Order: sequence, then C-alpha cells, then structure tokens
Amino acid sequence: DVQLQASGGGLVQAGGSLRLSCAASGFTFDDYAIGWFRQAPGKEREGVSCISSSDGSTYYADSVKGRFTISSDNAKNTVYLQMNSLKPEDTAVYYCAARESLCAADYYDYWGQGTLVTVSS
Repeated sequence: DVQLQASGGGLVQAGGSLRLSCAASGFTFDDYAIGWFRQAPGKEREGVSCISSSDGSTYYADSVKGRFTISSDNAKNTVYLQMNSLKPEDTAVYYCAARESLCAADYYDYWGQGTLVTVSS
C-alpha cells in the first residue's frame, strides 16, 4: 500500500536547526511531487515547501525562504526538509504529502501522519 512517514521533529531553541524526513513507499517515487505542509495551533494548514522528484524543481513559502531547504534522495524514496534559523513561529505539526505530477497548491493524494516541531524562545 501507499505510505508516507514523516519523522525528525523535536524541540529546539530559536536559531537552531532540524532536518525532517519523509519516507515514501508503495508508488513510483520519481513520478511524484512531495510537499511539506504545517499546521500550527489555532491556524490553518499552510504549504511550506515542495519538490518535484522528476526534475528537482522546488517551491518555498515566503515565510521560510532562505532558511529551509528541500531535497530528495530518489534511491531511498526519501525527501528531506532542512530547517535552519528556526523561529518560534515555525512551531507546528509538519506533514509530508505526495501528488502525481508537479508541485501545486492542491490535489495531494497521499499524506503522512506528521511530526511535531517545537521551537522555544
């Protein structure tokens, strides 16, 4: 079956770093785009970053641009989100999701369960 597993969350101080991982199985990884989303307490879910595994194109939300880097290891069916210079407002549950073509705002077919990132001040 199709499965996405997000991991790597934890508690860090402001200014610190974390690397999140999204491991995919059950589908052809190279044909999909993998997006990272987050939902903070009391806020709607927002898109954070996305990578197309086929051509390597990437997207970043303005709020994380210059601080976060998305990358993929196609051989491992894994996408990473390197988060540097973390701020308290980055605190959220982070989810990875997959859609069948290129990065876009909607129509993500598969979702992981999420990993909690907490940034303390």
